Amino acid sequence: MTIGRLIEGRSGPIISIDVAATVREAVALLAEKRIGALPVLKDGAIAGIFSERDVVYRLAAVGPAMLDGPVGDVMTAPAITVDPATEVLEALGLMTRRRIRHLPVVRDGAMIGFVSIGDLVKYRIERIESEAEAMRSYIQSA
Repeated sequence: MTIGRLIEGRSGPIISIDVAATVREAVALLAEKRIGALPVLKDGAIAGIFSERDVVYRLAAVGPAMLDGPVGDVMTAPAITVDPATEVLEALGLMTRRRIRHLPVVRDGAMIGFVSIGDLVKYRIERIESEAEAMRSYIQSA
């Protein structure tokens, strides 16, 4: 299964934020949408990822004044991205090695999706359960 197939049924816009927005605006968006990270865009292209971790690390280093600064100063950059043709297991391995939880999906320089480690783990669990059920059925019919 590829990342492209995994995201092809999704509808609606990808929630993102501009690099010039304030950290306060980004935090409000995370809270409003109940999500843990946002792709950060500059002139429509992916510039980085802004996550809860970025807020915590910068708050500890700088203090609450960082909330009024731009997201571009706090985000994790450059963003590690995947192509739609990337296999789910390959993406999971990348996330594990790089210790990240979100991946923008990019085709021809444009972001077409955003996946979390939760999306990929959910797919793997469903796949394993399906294979186990097929094996049970096979054994019972033998």
